[in-house]
Amino acid sequence: MIRSIIAYAAIFFCIFIISFSLHEYLLEERQIILPFSLKKVYLFHLGFSLIICTNFVAISRVEKIFDQLGYIYLGTILLKLIIFIATFYKSIITGETLPFITRISLLIPMIIFLFIEAIIVAKILKKNQ
Repeated sequence: MIRSIIAYAAIFFCIFIISFSLHEYLLEERQIILPFSLKKVYLFHLGFSLIICTNFVAISRVEKIFDQLGYIYLGTILLKLIIFIATFYKSIITGETLPFITRISLLIPMIIFLFIEAIIVAKILKKNQ
């Protein structure tokens, strides 16, 4: 269990470093200034995804809850979205419309971490069946 948690943490940290560095480099190269901290967005997704996967490793050992893990994961995705919007409310909901590149810069980290998170949760579910 500890070994898998460390492996998942290493995967998420590598994804964070690579994707954040590449994303920031591309924005700097095109001289685009975002109205929010890109690092905070990536750190939010890193932390929340790591918490979800760590909890799923622990919860998957409980037989009574195992059958409901898929529904629990869907609930955590909704919770993640709500907390993200509440955290970055000022950046997302403004009086003016956000440029396309700004909206994409908010979605890219979400898509990357959601994809990796889904793969890991699916692996946990398959492993314990």
